[in-house]
Amino acid sequence: TEDEAKELHNDISTLETRVDSLQQEIESTTAEIKELAQSIKDLDKAVEDATAQRKAEHEAYTEEAANNNAALDLLGMAKNRLAKQYSPEQYQAPPERELTEEEKIEEAYSFIQLRRDAPEAAPEVMGHSNKDAGGVVQLMANIINDLKKEMQENEFGEKDAQEDYERLVADSKAKRAEDASAKAEKESRLADAKGELLDLQGEKKDREGELMSNQQYLSKLHADCDWNLENYESRKEARAEEVDNLKKAKDVL
Repeated sequence: TEDEAKELHNDISTLETRVDSLQQEIESTTAEIKELAQSIKDLDKAVEDATAQRKAEHEAYTEEAANNNAALDLLGMAKNRLAKQYSPEQYQAPPERELTEEEKIEEAYSFIQLRRDAPEAAPEVMGHSNKDAGGVVQLMANIINDLKKEMQENEFGEKDAQEDYERLVADSKAKRAEDASAKAEKESRLADAKGELLDLQGEKKDREGELMSNQQYLSKLHADCDWNLENYESRKEARAEEVDNLKKAKDVL
């Protein structure tokens, strides 16, 4: 009936609205999933690059620290030797140990040779006389202190760089987990939306089939009604003539 056709039209219109809404949701959700996937990829690349950089920085620090320690040892030995000759009160003798027979003979020979070759006064060192030789020792001490300060600054810098790296990794891990969770949730919603869309499209197709059948029925019904209206007078006359003939036949009888 026409009421049924109207109801079907309304159902189809509602389904079309819902289908359009789902298609838009699917499109936007797909774009959001793509953005999240790219975000995760960028985070992984950032952590990879930061790790490579931190590794290179740590290796450079370790190498520089080893070189500085070696230099510090050499400077300390040089300062101590200068102090032995020019500032005996600052000299630090190495720990005593039992000499071998060979070392004792060598030491005795060296002592005799030194006594024979020793000058009356200690030679000047690096342009300094004996009177200001203490300044040379102090200069070596200043160089050592500057190197220790530089090593300490490098150590603090390494510590800060490591803490920054660990903070970056922790923040990236948390953000990655958040993005991965959001991506999984949206993928689940996308699958549901696609399934719902298929159901609605099937239901809409069924309603459209029902509407077509209804329209065909109404069309046939209207055609029959139109034919009846168009042939009403002729059928009325034929019926009147038939009644009249029956009366005449009755009169004859």
